[in-house]
Amino acid sequence: MLRKPSYSRRALTRLSATEDIWVCWRCNGRDDISQVMDISIDGMFIETRHAELKQGMPAKLDFLVQEGRIKADAVVRHVKGGNGLGLRFLVVAEEDRQRLKALLSRLRSCQSRPHVFRAL
Repeated sequence: MLRKPSYSRRALTRLSATEDIWVCWRCNGRDDISQVMDISIDGMFIETRHAELKQGMPAKLDFLVQEGRIKADAVVRHVKGGNGLGLRFLVVAEEDRQRLKALLSRLRSCQSRPHVFRAL
């Protein structure tokens, strides 16, 4: 029996948001604030319960992190009913892209650091 190789269709690995990162977003005439669950240079997955959103809908994103304010135009790539949205970045200004890269670098370094447990 032949098996298909198991691999992700995603070109770039998304990083878990190891800290509280929140995004203000607008889609389908609705403004909301959601927690970012994972992020990459291509897009992000956010937690939301809005089931009326559909794949292909445009969205505007605006979030503030240590690296500064990042704004992007995005599109809904997939909807995980009752859990969240996968968003793909379409337009990110160069200065915002630089801040996004710095954020990803910081998240990557946090995730690769070994955890140290100390006895009390």
